[in-house]
Amino acid sequence: MIALITGASAGIGKELATEFAKDKIDLVLVARREENMLKHALFLETTYSVKVTVIPADLAVPNSAEKLYDEIHKRDIKINFLINNAGFGDHGEFVDSDLAKQEEMINLNILTLTKLTRLFGADMKLRNQGTILNVASDAAFRPGPMMSVYFATKHYVLAFSEAIAEELRPYGVYVCTLCPGSTQSEFGEMAGFGKLDPDSSNPTSAEVAAFAFRQMKKKKVVFIHGLKIKLRAFLTRVMPKGLVRRWVYSQMT
Repeated sequence: MIALITGASAGIGKELATEFAKDKIDLVLVARREENMLKHALFLETTYSVKVTVIPADLAVPNSAEKLYDEIHKRDIKINFLINNAGFGDHGEFVDSDLAKQEEMINLNILTLTKLTRLFGADMKLRNQGTILNVASDAAFRPGPMMSVYFATKHYVLAFSEAIAEELRPYGVYVCTLCPGSTQSEFGEMAGFGKLDPDSSNPTSAEVAAFAFRQMKKKKVVFIHGLKIKLRAFLTRVMPKGLVRRWVYSQMT
């Protein structure tokens, strides 16, 4: 059994790799930072006796999904688990944002995820076996003033994943979605929030990854990490939309 994990150089992706390795599942790790992945690959191989293949790639680049898929097939690697974890956000008013950065975000968070799901999902359908885990966010449940494009991309990931979960279910292919809240990772710093507070009460990436792996083993379709985050997701679906928009805006400014 082999799991392909994108965004595997840090954060939840890196910790998901550890969870799969603990379960004796071989890995293909994909991200931009090769050195980080190689270090973690060595740790996983020596600690858990699994085979880890590292493929450095920038998945925000157009056609990167097709290139990765071709590379996997060229190496004759059969993917049993596809983990679409790679993604990033950006904080600030949309009309003042860097348009190129927004395009890269859409490419990575939506287009590459969609293409990889299509390409590897088709292989899984033919084999009548496979698992796809797409990482969304609790942002998927509401609009996000000051992070409008990021929130919208995660809404897409959730809606898309739920739809294809039903389409692929008759073929023995299981599709699920992780919706974490704020997590101790590099995400906030890269999105423009500054460095993480060392005293943060947010869960660690390892905690979120362990939760996701457990829920995946139980064949859940959508899983939200944390009781507070579950409650917030519920409330934002039943509250008046105007109130939700103003509340999120006040939180993000």
